[in-house]
Amino acid sequence: MTLVKTALFLLILVILGAGVFIWSGTYNPGADSPHWKITYALMQTARERSVEHHASAIALPTNLDDPDVILKGAGQYAAMCTSCHLAPGMRDTELRPGLYPKPPNLSKGSVEPREAFWVIKHGLKMSAMPAWGMSHDDPTIWSMVAFLRKLPAMTPAQYKEMVAKAPPDDDMESGGDGSDGHAHGDHSHVHE
Repeated sequence: MTLVKTALFLLILVILGAGVFIWSGTYNPGADSPHWKITYALMQTARERSVEHHASAIALPTNLDDPDVILKGAGQYAAMCTSCHLAPGMRDTELRPGLYPKPPNLSKGSVEPREAFWVIKHGLKMSAMPAWGMSHDDPTIWSMVAFLRKLPAMTPAQYKEMVAKAPPDDDMESGGDGSDGHAHGDHSHVHE
């Protein structure tokens, strides 16, 4: 019985210590102050395992190789993703260096389609990744996934050409996202 009492006492001490630490305000929540290595490793592992778990039951659509679907995804990616995830030939943006954790450069690595769909749709807490499912339907999100599968093999010229051909997003054109409606057609953020 003393083992249980000792364990309970230690648990109470840990909870009180954590409470004092939190209440003290000494923790630096600034994005320019990295987490401790153990904190980062735990959060990264939890995020990766959670996304994998939640995405595992998602059924892949059959049209991920459809050129029209990929083209639509190119326009979506150019309008919504390059500020954080870059494009072929693109260097850091003004926004990207200030983000912590730093978003992956999706033009340089492959993605697992189910996991990419889940992350795009639901976003990621404590990161700059928004939940695009709040403003975009599943077919639109799948078009981004279809495009992401092709992105790492693209040259800057191929990327720029595909984005220029991408159809306008009806929600963006009508200002449904709160923008001025010029997300497509003005690809000034595309760099070679």
